[in-house]
Amino acid sequence: MKKIVFMGTPDFAVPVLQQLIKDQYEVVLVVTQPDRPKGRKRVLTPPPVKIEAEKHHIPIYQPEKVKDTYEEILAYNPDLIVTAAFGQILPKALLEAPTDGCINVHASLLPELRGGAPIHYALLQGKKETGITIMYMVEKLDAGAIISQASILIESTDHVGTLHDKLASVGAALLHETLPKIFSGDINPIEQDDQQATYAPNITREQEKIDWSQSSASVYNHIRGLHPWPVASTTLNGENMKIWWGELVDKQIDAHPGEIVDLNANGMLVCCGDKRSIKIKQVQPAGKKQMTVEDFLRGKGKNLQIGDRLGE
Repeated sequence: MKKIVFMGTPDFAVPVLQQLIKDQYEVVLVVTQPDRPKGRKRVLTPPPVKIEAEKHHIPIYQPEKVKDTYEEILAYNPDLIVTAAFGQILPKALLEAPTDGCINVHASLLPELRGGAPIHYALLQGKKETGITIMYMVEKLDAGAIISQASILIESTDHVGTLHDKLASVGAALLHETLPKIFSGDINPIEQDDQQATYAPNITREQEKIDWSQSSASVYNHIRGLHPWPVASTTLNGENMKIWWGELVDKQIDAHPGEIVDLNANGMLVCCGDKRSIKIKQVQPAGKKQMTVEDFLRGKGKNLQIGDRLGE
């Protein structure tokens, strides 16, 4: 039986690990990020992959920097290393050690959207399609030869949460199909064209801000491309406010970008740069919890009026 080391950290990686276990591969070690403080109380919390590995009594290794302590992994003599959203760069010695290589389950149709936030960028860029790529890992970011791919359509109502769950499921299914072919040698890896590569670096705090001068479609893609994490934001009367959700409204209006043109319990209609609007449905004022616009207008937003503007 082939020995597999699995490396992954967040929720996206859990279905991939579950598939390996379901297919009865010998997962000899799970490598994941260290436990991190979470929430306002900074409670030390294990990553989702660790929780799943513990259920199956698989040995767990949590290096702060895998490049400094990879010998611990090599001691397990893996035939194959499978990674999915691990979150660290692997050293060359680790990439080259397994006899069947080191593969990655990546949430885009490479060479598009290399990097740590491909799901976010697929939505931010208004793409109609995305998918999963399984590739051999090399030292360069997400640049290895493609072993297999599967694509899915992006629906107009999709956001990071829904697309994440769909792609995690597709990734597990594609791995189920691909691993037997890797072990039997029945694959024809295709080298990526670096000139076609685009990138999806991790989202910065600055990127969370909504630019109301953009088209309504772009603003909508911005909101859903950051929902439910890290969440789009704007300002109101000089204070930061998160915009959790909104809807496109196909209606021509004569107002300034960011201007509130209608306001009621059903939502807040805001003008965008193309003179069309977004109906904001859920907000989070500074220092408060997420709430509907209806609740916001009863409390902190009770003095809000049509004609007020969001943004700088």
